[in-house]
Amino acid sequence: MNPVSNYGELKEIIARACPDLSGHLRRIARFALEHPNDVALSTVAAVAKSASVQPSAVIRFANTLGYSGFSEMQQIFRENLLERSDNYRERIHQMRGRRTDDKSPAGILHQLVTDAIGDLGRMEENIAFAEIAAATELIATCSRVFILAQRRSFPIASYLGYALSRMELRTHLLDGVGGMLKESFGAVSRGDVLIVASFPSYSTEVLEVAAKANEMGIPVIAITDGPLSPLRDLSRVCLEVGVDSTRVFRSLVAPMCLAQALVVGAGYHLVEQKKELPAKTGKPRGKTP
Repeated sequence: MNPVSNYGELKEIIARACPDLSGHLRRIARFALEHPNDVALSTVAAVAKSASVQPSAVIRFANTLGYSGFSEMQQIFRENLLERSDNYRERIHQMRGRRTDDKSPAGILHQLVTDAIGDLGRMEENIAFAEIAAATELIATCSRVFILAQRRSFPIASYLGYALSRMELRTHLLDGVGGMLKESFGAVSRGDVLIVASFPSYSTEVLEVAAKANEMGIPVIAITDGPLSPLRDLSRVCLEVGVDSTRVFRSLVAPMCLAQALVVGAGYHLVEQKKELPAKTGKPRGKTP
């Protein structure tokens, strides 16, 4: 494999290669995609410790991607870090400095807030504006919006169902009550859009419904963790939040913020549609007599 000099290309290559890698190398791949800043700033030993592998495995991972060693691969991560923000290194160190082992309620709150701030920063870096624009256009122009998420992701679906219905969009929350998920999904047809949300460990039911929708040609908008998510290949638009899959208590702050962005973006799109309607139909604005 020939090495690449662009982080965007490297990210794609790692995601495509991951399923065929050994267990240890897959662990490094996931860590590299979820913590690119740590790879950019850490030593081989530190990366190996964080990924729970031996340092030799990190070097072997770099070799597998076509690099002569870890340093050559790390340079791509460093260049990406510098391109995004000249002072990001300092921000990372400041965030690490705020970490605490305080187990008091105040200390726990402080840690959760710190983690949430980091999640929001990673999400903003991971998601392209074009992807959000594509998702909001699909939502605003479809016949009906179907929404599915389970377990810890369900609040995301619940909020989307509530907020989109308030904009008079035909919205259906697939909650699977009474074991009727497949039957509820049977109402989906051409012209509809399916929004799904799932994170490790991924919901089997969500993956199955997304796969079925994809087969039917129904556009799927996925809210998920990153490029290794199985939802990536099943969706028209994949919004990668960039959550840390190793964290015991994973915050919903970032995906909920993303859900709000989709709602507000779809709302703006609907407003623009109404402004353009008179010009397209040739009818004057105002109520039809």
